[in-house]
Amino acid sequence: MTIDELQDEVIAEFSDFTDWMDKYQLLIDLGNELEPLDEKYKNESNLINGCQSRVWIQADYHDGLVYFTAESDALIVKGLIALLLRVLSGHTPQEILDADLYFIEQIGLKDHLSPTRSNGLLAMVKQIRVYALAFKTQEDA
Repeated sequence: MTIDELQDEVIAEFSDFTDWMDKYQLLIDLGNELEPLDEKYKNESNLINGCQSRVWIQADYHDGLVYFTAESDALIVKGLIALLLRVLSGHTPQEILDADLYFIEQIGLKDHLSPTRSNGLLAMVKQIRVYALAFKTQEDA
């Protein structure tokens, strides 16, 4: 599936709920389904700066595609990570760099996250793009 198709899937999933408490519960459920991050990746180099809670993102590059694993110590943030990984993991560096992450606004996250969580979400997206750029640079070298 393309990044846009995955985003549309997320939008459809969230559109089933009108109450934001239900949407938060869906985020928490998605976070709980996230595979635990191997302890060896919970290090300073994978820790995201700009997040109030602790968030680690590990990126691996296989056969031209970037795969992400991640974890957080906060339930809602873990759900946000699960959404980002669902949409962006398993794509080429260029696809990740070119992605317009419209699902964030369309499911209402922009309006319903606290400023600190919004900043953390932006920091996670930025770090994912930094990883993609690093892998793209390796490809081009």
